[in-house]
Amino acid sequence: MAVAPTVDTAVNGTLAPGFEGVGAAFARNFAERGERGAGVVVYRDGHKVVDLYAGTRDVDGQAPWTPGTGQILRSATKGVSAAALLLLHQRGALDPDAPVGTYWPEFKAHGKETALVRHVLAHRAGVPALDRPLTPAEAADPERGAAAVAAQAPFWAPGTDHGYHAQTYSWLTGELVRRVTGRSLGTFVAEEIAGPARADVWIGLPADRAQRAGRVGPVTAPAVPGAPRSRPKAALREAYTNPASLTRRAFDSVAPAPDENDPGYRAAELPGSNGIGTADGLARFYAALIGDVDGGARLFSPETVRLARTEASAGPDRVLAVPSRFGLGYMLHGVASPLLTPHSFGHPGRGGALGFADPQTGIAFGYVTNGMGKGVTADPRAQALVGAVREAAAAR
Repeated sequence: MAVAPTVDTAVNGTLAPGFEGVGAAFARNFAERGERGAGVVVYRDGHKVVDLYAGTRDVDGQAPWTPGTGQILRSATKGVSAAALLLLHQRGALDPDAPVGTYWPEFKAHGKETALVRHVLAHRAGVPALDRPLTPAEAADPERGAAAVAAQAPFWAPGTDHGYHAQTYSWLTGELVRRVTGRSLGTFVAEEIAGPARADVWIGLPADRAQRAGRVGPVTAPAVPGAPRSRPKAALREAYTNPASLTRRAFDSVAPAPDENDPGYRAAELPGSNGIGTADGLARFYAALIGDVDGGARLFSPETVRLARTEASAGPDRVLAVPSRFGLGYMLHGVASPLLTPHSFGHPGRGGALGFADPQTGIAFGYVTNGMGKGVTADPRAQALVGAVREAAAAR
């Protein structure tokens, strides 16, 4: 059996006084939880207080991780995408309480005329899966993806229940932005969010010299080694392993699973799953949502922050098969995604990545990794870092 090369996992970067525990937790991730390459950044009141990185850009390689190393964000992309819709609302161009069909008439098919924009953001639209999964090539075509969602009969009456729209979120959000602005969601993010905030996040990675120089590292699919996790309950195990379950059908709405390291996949715009970002880019994005950030513009008004973090869905999730909580576009602190405080809002990515903001403490957090764990939410490495940040924030 091949043995991964020994690499230097010494922690690099900077810590503000009082945040030393975050550095210790980050080091333990490498020593005890099998981390191979990762970065974590924390802003407080718009100023960077944690900027740590270690390991290698490639799990099985030697090239060192640097502060500018980016990684695929998986579902942490959803938080960036949601900001596009909320910004459009903030500017008076999109009404969360309007039917989706107001902007996208074709979506009204099969009784979906009652679906509201807020239902899309809160995972209540009723279309978490497709009767016929899309191929990776079809999924990367925004018109084909949107047409498939529009033609899909709902799994429940829109607005009456909630279930995580793991893949279909891409075409729901992307098509709404395109219908309202005439721009793709990735273009909107680049011009109206990442640019003003000066955040290194992309939906549709540009084929520029930064990519060719290898700033974005590859990910590995197998779970990283670490402490044994408790055996899932039978019902949860059935949901994630039975091909006929709504859970599996939702996550398998693109089949076979695309190669996340393929440049073509990374250049596509899938607003629910294939964003790319650095740890600083993800943290800086969230810092800009809740306040002024060093060198960048504030994005959300206080009212928009309230919309993002006001509970719109809660309870048993028909897809995740555990209780979940959502505001408009963001997961809220709870069982599915423990965050900093009950005031936090953000989004994890399956396998590890996590970004969130906490208006109460002024904290914004970003963590990215190249070792993708098996969990959908609450990755133990990310949670160890969140716990250390919580202790630092409480001690201030």
